[in-house]
Amino acid sequence: MSATPRSQFNKITIPYILSRKNKNKTDNIVCLTAYDYPIAQILDEAGVDVVLVGDSVATTRLGYNSTIPLTIDETLIHLRAVRRGIRRALLVTDLPYGSYHLNNQTAVKTALVFIKEGAEAIKIEGGQKRKSLVKRLVKAEIPVMGHVGLTPQSYNVMGGYRVQGKNLESAEAVRTDALTLQDAGVFSVVLEGIPENLASAITEELDIPTIGIGAGRYCDGQILVSDDIFGLTPNHKPKFVRQYLDLRQLLSQATRQFISDCNNGNFPNQNETYFPTEFGRLEEVIKH
Repeated sequence: MSATPRSQFNKITIPYILSRKNKNKTDNIVCLTAYDYPIAQILDEAGVDVVLVGDSVATTRLGYNSTIPLTIDETLIHLRAVRRGIRRALLVTDLPYGSYHLNNQTAVKTALVFIKEGAEAIKIEGGQKRKSLVKRLVKAEIPVMGHVGLTPQSYNVMGGYRVQGKNLESAEAVRTDALTLQDAGVFSVVLEGIPENLASAITEELDIPTIGIGAGRYCDGQILVSDDIFGLTPNHKPKFVRQYLDLRQLLSQATRQFISDCNNGNFPNQNETYFPTEFGRLEEVIKH
């Protein structure tokens, strides 16, 4: 008997994600980013478990050089669009840089706005330094996904997008960050840009699911930026990205063909043109 398509399963919830903690590494949690209605709908219908309105929208769709300039208002526009396209997947939204760095009260207010606009959980970057904030968010009944290792919002501090946990001191810091977030109440944690053996050890130690991005094969789930797997990203792609489609090239080809058809008179053709049912009488109207 064939398996039931993932897209036909019931609504994905936080308890369901927690139940997918799977040390046998089968049936992993699958996550992708989305920034607009049509892509969100496609991902949801395909059976993606978690859709993230990532702050990566800053670089993929808004043309910024990093995620740092992204604002709350910009994030909300994309959250609302994605919410309209999601029925089954769990919808998570990144809190943008600066929205949770001043104090916990401001951060909770921002997170509440996102939840009211349709997010079912929020994601924040950082480990030990976010402990009190995570506790405050959880107390306010706001589900939190953590994010440790390579944290893109720390671009300036890290001196770029650099792999973390490569030496003993750095590896212990990442491990401590993950454990601290678990103790604070996150329901899952993203492990980004760390060695596979470190990600595997953290995954085995934690009781909550880990979601890997550039963290090897042994996390409980995987996430990538959808623009990367669709081939929409024009710049250099990280080693951990697998491109499944060259959509950028396909869109370029379609655009060039449309330009050509317009210029050589092939568009519109007769089948793409409207004609009157009473041509003679219409001609008289036009002449008058």
